[in-house]
Amino acid sequence: MLSALQIRDIVLIETLDLEFAAGLCVLTGETGAGKSVILDALGLALGAKGERSLVRNGARQGSVTAVFDLPADHPVFAVGDDSGLDLESPLVLRRQLTEDGRSRAFVNDQPVALGLLRSLGDLLVEIHGQHDDRGLFDASTHRALLDAFAGLEGKADAVARLYEAWRAALRAQAEHDEAAAKARADADYLTHALEELDALNPEPDEEDALSAERTALSHGAKIAEAFSEAVALVEEDGGVAGRLNQALRRLERVRGQAGGRLDPVLEALDRAFTEVDEARRAMDEAGRVLKSNPRRLEEIEERLFALRAAARKHGCAIAALPKVHELIAERVAALTEDESRSASLAEAARKAEAAFQTAATALSIERRAQAKKLDAQVTRELKPLKLDKATFRTRIDALDLANAGPSGLDRASFEISTNPGAPLAPLIKIASGGELARFILALKVVLASGGSAATLVFDEVDRGVGGAVAAAVGERLQRLSTTAQILVVTHSPQVAARAHHHWRISKGAGRKNAETRTTVEGLDARERREEIARMLSGAEITNEARAAADRLLGETGSAS
Repeated sequence: MLSALQIRDIVLIETLDLEFAAGLCVLTGETGAGKSVILDALGLALGAKGERSLVRNGARQGSVTAVFDLPADHPVFAVGDDSGLDLESPLVLRRQLTEDGRSRAFVNDQPVALGLLRSLGDLLVEIHGQHDDRGLFDASTHRALLDAFAGLEGKADAVARLYEAWRAALRAQAEHDEAAAKARADADYLTHALEELDALNPEPDEEDALSAERTALSHGAKIAEAFSEAVALVEEDGGVAGRLNQALRRLERVRGQAGGRLDPVLEALDRAFTEVDEARRAMDEAGRVLKSNPRRLEEIEERLFALRAAARKHGCAIAALPKVHELIAERVAALTEDESRSASLAEAARKAEAAFQTAATALSIERRAQAKKLDAQVTRELKPLKLDKATFRTRIDALDLANAGPSGLDRASFEISTNPGAPLAPLIKIASGGELARFILALKVVLASGGSAATLVFDEVDRGVGGAVAAAVGERLQRLSTTAQILVVTHSPQVAARAHHHWRISKGAGRKNAETRTTVEGLDARERREEIARMLSGAEITNEARAAADRLLGETGSAS
């Protein structure tokens, strides 16, 4: 709630410090005393437009500070967190306005943008008057107010969650389909590339093996010539093996006569014969392998050419072709998987849509039923407020799925007609400020359980009425003050008599007796009696007026 208001150099106010409390707080005074200045100053602290004319004549700067005592779970703190502000209670809103029209805003001594100050102010105070365009006049809040009245917040939250789940499913489907479309655009290329690589079938380290074999084959003639010469040397004159064999046979004949001295010679010759024989067989095998093969050389050249062409096409080395082959095969396989995934995501989106639509439709049915109850209760409140000829209706417009939102499948707005036969129109279309304020009062009394700021301000809600109607206004304000702090600027003694706290606004000469100043003073019980008597009788307070004031105070059970 608003606990303090400090005003410096605003219009006719030089210095003013007010402290407020819970309950019904009224400000009274003669016409032109400056009651509207108090509300203008409060609006300035809440982020309203500031004009240089608000700065007191002769002052270089005006300022307004509003202090609020708030519970820890007040929504204003969440807004502060989202904006990077470190807020705590008491919450102090301060606005400075210079004589040239420049403005600065602060929240708990932290500079903030005017838009943020206004957002915070909207959560703290609702000012209802003829020119107000916020609070109940904002049709975007009406659906939430209806839900609060009907106790449908839980179901509305569930619908909002289902809506977000549906939109998330649609986004997932759209993102996947976009990626799949891009893949399908490359499908022909990928399929053709896979077919080419399947036919080529590149193998790891194939290039090195082919290069080595090609090198050997390209030098086949030189190798064959050298090999022929080597074979000739080994085989001429019967060959090395033949001569070794002859030597062995001759020495074998005299072996026994040598007394064992030829044994090492014979063993060495035998080993030499064996080695030479093995070398001869190896030379025969090598000759067959190293025989010039122009056809094989041509095959190798063609294979290397095909591998290099594929590597250039895919922008990689020949050694990387097997990996490229593997990756393209995976992408082609994924095209089939994409189709299955897309169908799965589409089904999930359909189910999410159906769940949202079912819950939102059920919520719409309940809203329409509860709207009739709200209309009936508001209508009952209108007659005592001299609005018995008026009509109030909660209009609910159905929305199709394309225009649905977190709030469901309908849009709610409050409409009124002040005269029989006149068309229903939004609240803001009412011409009379007094009627407008009383309509808001009736709505606030019915909607007292939800959707309001902690502090409500009514500017001359009793305008144009008196007697029983003014008493009805006062009774409803007092009733409303059990759920919110109420500040009322009033000319009605019936309303003033209901107050828990009472301030009188007056206008007189300033300290230098040269300028007019607005002053505000809190009233005790005796002073309240005199002020209410003045409101009843006018400039001259009579004993009859005092007696009437006593009766009003006694009838209302005023707390003062």
